[in-house]
Amino acid sequence: MNIVVTGANVQVAEGIRAYVAQKLQRLSRHFDHVQEAKVVVREERRRPVGRAQVVEVTVWGDGFVLRGEEAAADPYASVDRIVAKLEKQIARHRSRLIRKRRLDERRQRTAERARAEAAARREPEPPSPRVVRHKRFPMKPMTEEDAALQMELLGHDFFVYRDAETGRICVLYRRKDGDYGVIETE
Repeated sequence: MNIVVTGANVQVAEGIRAYVAQKLQRLSRHFDHVQEAKVVVREERRRPVGRAQVVEVTVWGDGFVLRGEEAAADPYASVDRIVAKLEKQIARHRSRLIRKRRLDERRQRTAERARAEAAARREPEPPSPRVVRHKRFPMKPMTEEDAALQMELLGHDFFVYRDAETGRICVLYRRKDGDYGVIETE
């Protein structure tokens, strides 16, 4: 984690810099997505305390920003308070991520279970049709009337014949309204 410590109108001692770095490294122990932290130390006048050391910390992570500010007479106490506050924020953020992941996993399992139940409820699909018989017969040229008579004699809904006038292969079929239709090949 990259830690930048600056002072706002205050000279920051090396001891406080090292202490801030040590304490903020603990944050990455809780949450490994912490990338950078910026720390600003400044001095303010406060009524009950007199002069207070204010420590302001901003932490950037993978998709989140945490910020906190604490004041105390001693800068070390300010750092301790702000790190405790940030640890709580990180714990809250982490628990939200865990809850969200668990909820997403639960939703996914529920959806998969629903798909499996729907597939089980579906009737099994009938096997696809297959060719079970082949017929061969000589095609004599005939008229449409002769083909209709042959179709009625056989009791079929269609009849394939060679047209006597054109010599083309044709299909005579019975329509739903009881009439006949002819399909001619080109």
